[in-house]
Amino acid sequence: MPIRRCVALMLATVAAGASSTALPQNFVDVKPSPQQVHWQDLQFGVIVHFGTNTFLDREWGDGKADPKVFDPDHVDPAQWVSAAKSAGAQYLVLVAKHHDGFALWPTGQSDYSVKQSPWMNGKGDLVRMTEAATRKEGMEFGIYLSPWDRHEPRYQDSAAYDSYYLAQMDELVQGYGPLAEWWLDGAGSAGHVYDFKKYVEELRTYQPNTLVFADVSLFGYGDIRWVGQEDGHIRGENWNVIDRHGDLRWRPVEVDTPLHTLQWFWHPNSDQTLKSVDELVDIWENSVGRGGQLMLGIAPDRHGRLPDADVTRLKAFGDALQARYGADKNLARHHRHGSDNAEAALDGDRDTFWSAPEGSHHAALEVAFAQPITINRALTMEWLNDGQCVQKYAIEAWTQGAWTSVAKAEAIGHMKIDRFAPVTTSRMRLNILSSACTARIREFQLFDAQGHG
Repeated sequence: MPIRRCVALMLATVAAGASSTALPQNFVDVKPSPQQVHWQDLQFGVIVHFGTNTFLDREWGDGKADPKVFDPDHVDPAQWVSAAKSAGAQYLVLVAKHHDGFALWPTGQSDYSVKQSPWMNGKGDLVRMTEAATRKEGMEFGIYLSPWDRHEPRYQDSAAYDSYYLAQMDELVQGYGPLAEWWLDGAGSAGHVYDFKKYVEELRTYQPNTLVFADVSLFGYGDIRWVGQEDGHIRGENWNVIDRHGDLRWRPVEVDTPLHTLQWFWHPNSDQTLKSVDELVDIWENSVGRGGQLMLGIAPDRHGRLPDADVTRLKAFGDALQARYGADKNLARHHRHGSDNAEAALDGDRDTFWSAPEGSHHAALEVAFAQPITINRALTMEWLNDGQCVQKYAIEAWTQGAWTSVAKAEAIGHMKIDRFAPVTTSRMRLNILSSACTARIREFQLFDAQGHG
């Protein structure tokens, strides 16, 4: 699979701080960089796999495919971006070079690229086309450049290959605008030595704000972490700060999964592997709804377009999310007016937040309604700029003259969706039972998702 055992790079600001000052040794002392705060607010992105594998019915290329097999007749990145946006995605990552070594831009470092393809008479640049289409729709753009290269002869010589890889990186990081995310997939790289320190220096010279996805095995280089599976689910409590060999780092989670079961590239049987809307909503609720980021894989066919069924499914997925969690479905917006402090978490504006009393470790945020309403979902967002504070909380409803817990958990983080049996009440509250620092809540939203699963 294209996204396992990913390699990563460290944020320049984090690296600089780590080199000059002692690292904090308490989880609550670790805070995100501004770049991480921005990236976490993107919430949902797509990654596009398209290349020689598409034309050879493969997931794993061996580097021996003739460039002439890459010959789509209707490449349409605008269609990919539009479909992704209809699902709610806010950024797109293009696989510019997969493990087979075939480059989707006319790299000057190798002939194994689109310039040896009959597509556009060898004059095409799919990275350029995709980047332009993505930005036109107001989405952010990222790049995946596989370090494992099964075609390039220099791969056998680590030093020579480092120079080759860095030269390709230079083309991409200097020529295609600001990048939201950078992928360095480590699949197939066992035993190969890369000069990651040099990679860090090169990337940060030209892209100081780019975040890079990795698993925790390359903890010192990563800005974003993988949770070790590709079904799109975060399991257990999700804390943004993790410990790796005694070092604490802010490493938010990005989970990945393809739109088609076990298929990142297009295959002739794609109509049989497409995930259902219910599956996709469940994945979103268990990734974005558990404080993480969702990276959904999409794959153009041999024409260079997403199949109609994929476009339809992505739109239906986005519609289902809006039907369940759209701003107009947020019942908390119709509450009785309270204090200005409480209003800041109930106004639908993520730039405002409610604050617990300064220095407190327990507090409650209450919502009152003019008449009883039925609720079965709560969506809570913690303001994380100062760190992740909430360590235990309950969602409670006022029933029969007392507060009754309908959901309990530990971490809130960027976003937490709690699902519970329908309760009819005129008062609800977020009861923060324990917080390591002063809790601040950007949003406390309530929904009645009955009939939507």
